[in-house]
This record gives sequence, C-alpha cells and structure tokens, in this order.
Amino acid sequence: MPPKKRITMHDHAAEASLFKRRALFTFFCVFVLLSVLFSNMYQLQVVSHKDYETRSNDNRIRVVPTAPSRGLIFDRHGNLLAENQPYYSLEIIPERVTDLDETFDKLNSIIEISDEERQQLKDTLKFHRRFKPLTIKSKLTEQQVASFSVNQHQFPGIYIEAGLKRHYPYEDLMTHVLGYVGKINTRDKAALEKSDKWKKYAATKDIGKQGIEKYYEDLLHGAPGHLEEEVNNRGRVIRTLKVTPPTPGQDIYLTLDLNLQLKAMELLDGRRGSVVAIDPQDGGILAMVSSPSYDPNQFVHGISSKAYSELLNDKSRPLINRATQGQYSPASTIKPLVALLGLEERIINDKTRVWDPGFWQIPGVERKWRDWKRWGHGWVDVYHAIIDSCDIFFYDLVYKIGIDKMSSFMAQFGFGEQTNVDIHEEAAGIMPSRDWKRLRYNQPWYIGDTISVGIGQGYWTSTPLQLANATATLANKGQRFSPHLLKSTRNENETLESPIEELPPIELKNPRNWDIINDAMRQTADKSRFTDATYTAAMKTGTAQVFSVGQNEKYDADNIPEHLRDNALIVAYAPYENPQIVLAVVLENAGWGGANAGPLARALLDEYMLRDDAVVPNESADE
Repeated sequence: MPPKKRITMHDHAAEASLFKRRALFTFFCVFVLLSVLFSNMYQLQVVSHKDYETRSNDNRIRVVPTAPSRGLIFDRHGNLLAENQPYYSLEIIPERVTDLDETFDKLNSIIEISDEERQQLKDTLKFHRRFKPLTIKSKLTEQQVASFSVNQHQFPGIYIEAGLKRHYPYEDLMTHVLGYVGKINTRDKAALEKSDKWKKYAATKDIGKQGIEKYYEDLLHGAPGHLEEEVNNRGRVIRTLKVTPPTPGQDIYLTLDLNLQLKAMELLDGRRGSVVAIDPQDGGILAMVSSPSYDPNQFVHGISSKAYSELLNDKSRPLINRATQGQYSPASTIKPLVALLGLEERIINDKTRVWDPGFWQIPGVERKWRDWKRWGHGWVDVYHAIIDSCDIFFYDLVYKIGIDKMSSFMAQFGFGEQTNVDIHEEAAGIMPSRDWKRLRYNQPWYIGDTISVGIGQGYWTSTPLQLANATATLANKGQRFSPHLLKSTRNENETLESPIEELPPIELKNPRNWDIINDAMRQTADKSRFTDATYTAAMKTGTAQVFSVGQNEKYDADNIPEHLRDNALIVAYAPYENPQIVLAVVLENAGWGGANAGPLARALLDEYMLRDDAVVPNESADE
C-alpha cells in the first residue's frame, strides 16, 4: 500500500511578514550603503575638493624657488666695491649616480677633478642628503662648460648650473671691511632655522660670513621668487604656468673713500699695521685698512683646505682685522687726554711747570721711572709736555690724579668698550681699573700700575678705531658720534640715508681746556711733520713698548727680535680750525712713532686735504 502524501499547510501571513521584514532590512542596508557612498562622494568632491585639487596639482605642478640678486656695495662716491658676476658650476645629485669613483674617472677626461676635490666631496656626502644637489667644481671656464655640454648624456645626475656669484674687484683692499660671502654651512642653517629665515634662503647657497656682508645680510640678500611649472609623470617640464620674480637685495653705499683706502694700503706696503680715518663731522669711517690682508674671492667659491691652513698659520695673522681687533698699548697718543683730565681736576693749569731731570720717583720709593730722553727736558709746561712727549710730566700728573679718576674719565672717550661699529669683528680693548685687576688677576692695584697707565703703557690696550674715535671727540671738543660704515641704502624705488647717531657730549667744567690741549697738538704738528703743509693740522705720536725693559737696561732695536720691537703710532686731524678728517695709524714693531708712522699720516692727510673738493681754511691759527 503506497505511503500517504504529507500535506504541508503554508502560513501565508507568516511568510508575507517574513518577506516584508527581509525586504525592509535589505532596503535599509542598501540605503545605508548608498548614504555612505553619497556621503563619501560629497566629502571628496565638495568638502575636500580644494585639498585634493592641491594634491593633484602637486603631482602636476612643481614650484621652483629662484634666488634673488644680492645687493651691490659702493663707496661714498659710487665706486663699485662688491659686484655679482655670472658663474658656472658642475653639480651632482648623488642618488642618481651609481658608481661615484667610476663617474669621476670618466669625468676627469673632460673636466679635471683633483684628488682633493674628490675627497672633499666624499667627506661632504657623509652629512648630505643624497637627493639634494652638491657642487663638484665651481668657476668653470666657457671651454669646460662647452666640453661637458656635448657629453652630458654620458653623465646622468650631473649637470651645469649657471648663476651669479659675489666678486670683489679690489681683492685684498677691502677684505676686513666688506668681509665676504661663503657657502651656507650647518651652523648657518641652524641659525637661520632658529630665526625663522630659512625660507628666504630656499634657492640661495651663499650667505654673508664677515664684515659688512654679514652685518647687513638682511638688506643685501633680498627675497626669493618662484616658478610654477607643469610637469608630466616623469618630471619633465611641459610648460611654465607662473613666474614670480625675486626681489633683489638693496644696494649699500658706505662712508669709505676708495682713493684714501688705496693710498693707505699703498703706504703700508704689506707691513703689519692698520690705518683708520674718520669724518669727525658725523662719525663716518673714511678708511679702514688692516695689513697684511687676503683675497676674499677665494672664499666665495670655497677655499681649499691647504690655502686656508696657510692663512690660518701665517705668523703675520692676515685673518685678523687689526683696525678693530688689534689691541695695542696706546702709548703717548693718549697724553693729550691725560693732560685734559689734569686741567679738569685743576691739578695743573696752562702755566704749571714740572722739572724733568730725566727720571721720576714716587716719594719714598727707590725705583726710578725714566724719561725717553735720558738727560731730561728741564722745566716743562703742559704745551711742551705734549709737544716733546715728556714722560716725567705725566708720571707726576697721574700720580696725583689716581687710577680711579683716570679710568672713569677715559671711559667717556670709549676706551675699554666696543665702539659698536657696524661690523661684528671688534674687540673692546682694556681700560684698567682697580676692579678690573682684582677680577682679572685677583691682585690689588699698585701706584706703579698707575704710573705705567699714565703714559699709555701697562695694562691699557686699545684698537686703532678706538684711538681714532677718541681723537675725533677731542677735535670736536666733546661732541661725539658713533663710528659707522653705512652711508645710505638704495632699493628699486628710493635712496635712504642712514641716520647719524650722535652720542651725549662730554662736558668739561672749563670748556677752555679743550682749546689748550688742541692747541698743543697743533703746535706739535707745526714743529714736526707739517711745517710746510698748506693746511693746518694737529697730531700726537706714540712709541709703544712690546716688552718691559729693565730699570738699568737700554732698549736696543738692532739686537732684539723683530716681534719684540716697539710699535709706532700716531693720531692726527686736519684742518685744525674745522676738522674734516681724523687719523689713527699703528705700525707693528716699526720703532719710533714720529719717524715711522708720521710720514704715513702726512701722506694720507695730503691725499685727502689737497683734493680739488677739499675744505682748506684760508689761514692758519696763531699760536
């Protein structure tokens, strides 16, 4: 008997309800997914449109920074002192070169690469990002550029770069004033990043290292521009979309007088020493020469280790700016200022006379301080003390003044502190005092220390710039200006004069004391180097001992090493009635100041005063 069929009863209502629930769930899932899709599409195409457009452009558009042209430097008459010249350099992108040694060997047949240049490049690569370009050789000749250009396809990752490089047409003449520019190193980069200036140097490889180039870097550098280029997926340029030109640096005009600078360098003739000339009317520096010097152009393209080592180890120290960093005993050049203090304190007057037998003693002390003239000058007043540079007069005077008043008074003339001239390389010198000696040597101050300081010897040291600046204040009868090198700046639209910084004047109890001292300096000039000059001048010479001579010993220049011989100094200004130029000259180990530094001062004042445009008074002042 066949089995009976099982009859299944369908619950249509339940099935319909289940289908409905599943359909609603499916519809909800589809709705949620579509919502997410449309939400993402809205986010991508509306909300983040600009962001993704920028990203797309970054893949398509390349922004290339362009370096600004560095500002030029001129002297006060418009003579060009620092310019920009076109140059070609050989560059390499290390990551695109597979075998560096093989590439150099092959390259050497076209452009000679020395072993030193190879090694220097390898040393630099240790700290260099391999995707950034690096200079292999600078200052390529046109022939080298042409030879490489023909064979460039053989050297992937190596190319020629053209640009402008700093050039100093007068080579070693202005080095210690202008300084130089050099390649940006790790220290420079860290300083720029710290001051948030790094973006300004995106396309620049050089920066001011010393002198004016460093001090006025912000003015000279300018602002970079940029190119917007459309590129394909291989980085090849399709077209230029936008050009924003760089803003060139400002041109700078200095207070320097090129002809006077040339004359000073010619007169020094390679001897160790310095010349500083100041316009006392505003503090502008007319000349600042340090000898010997060096050619700054060798630093622009990168100086070799050998050449730099030679400069660094040169016994004549050409890297030192003697005008602002050389510290010398001022010797007798400061006697007029010591006499001025004596007049102010009423210890002496213009009639006071002191007996000079050739030596001087502290009361109750056996030691004798000798005069340079062993048999003495006899009776000496303040005029003859300055004219004849009588040491005995000043031994007696400073013994009565004391070091406290001395150091305080001389500080007003700028001794013992920087002049704040607009270059960074400057020393403060030493204006000794009781506190200074205690801090420096942990020793008390002795009366004998005062005697030595009273004639510009002992612990007292100053720079040639300080001497010139103090003499300018004396010539101006207390009016003071901050010495400076910047005269004006010029951009694309206008020329701006640099403001003159006038300092608080030195006021004396008796203004006539200025006239007494300046007249004594005029008589000094009239009776020595300027007897036949067509203009009036004032001066004071000095001879500074480099080492101490024993009390019973005699200084003999012929029998001592050259580096121990006396330094020769002179300060001078002209014309006497209305000073236009103040000089300070220092010759290292040259001997007697009047005989050696004197002729230089006369020649320089002649150069400046006897020009067609010079201001020369009609007649000399009477004694």
